Amino acid sequence: MKKILLLVLMAVPGAAFAVDSVSVEDGNGNATDMMRAGVQWDWQKRWLDNGDWHLGGFWDASIGEWRGHAAIGGNQKVTDFGLTPVFRYQRNSSVFGILPYVEGAIGFHLISPTFINSDRKFGSAFEFGDHVGAGFRFGSREQYDLTYRFQHLSNGGIKKPNQGINFNQIRLAYHF
Repeated sequence: MKKILLLVLMAVPGAAFAVDSVSVEDGNGNATDMMRAGVQWDWQKRWLDNGDWHLGGFWDASIGEWRGHAAIGGNQKVTDFGLTPVFRYQRNSSVFGILPYVEGAIGFHLISPTFINSDRKFGSAFEFGDHVGAGFRFGSREQYDLTYRFQHLSNGGIKKPNQGINFNQIRLAYHF
C-alpha cells in the first residue's frame, strides 16, 4: 500500500503538493478491519460564520485497504481509493486549547475486488462513502486533529448486490 500511495503522490502535478494536511485512519466493522492514508486541501471558504462557529470544509483524497476476517470464509483484501468533500462545522477560537467540530460528507470510492468475504458483496467497484464525525484540533498551532467517524459505503443501488459496509473509525491528521 505504501508503494501505491507514493506512486499516486508522484503522479500529482507539483502545485497539488501544497497540501494543507495529511491523515491516517484506522477502523473496523462488519468483520472487516480498515486502514487509510490521505491528503487534504482546505477550501479557504467560510459559511454561517456567526462569530463563535463557522461552516467550512476540505477535499480528502485517500487510499486504503480493508481486510476481511469473517468466520464464513473467503476473506479478501480490498483496495479503496476515495475522493470526498468534507463539510465541517467548527469553533473559530479554541476552548481550553482545543477547537471542537462536527463533520459530514458524501464522497466517491473505487474498490477492488468488489467483495470482502463469501457473504459481503458490493456489486460494483464504484461506491458512495458517507460519514458523520466529531472531533477536535489541538496543539500549539492547532496542528493536530483527532476525529471519530461512522462511515457507510455502498453503491446506492446502482448494481446488485448492494450489501454495503459500515466502519467505526479513528482519524488522526497533521495540519501544515
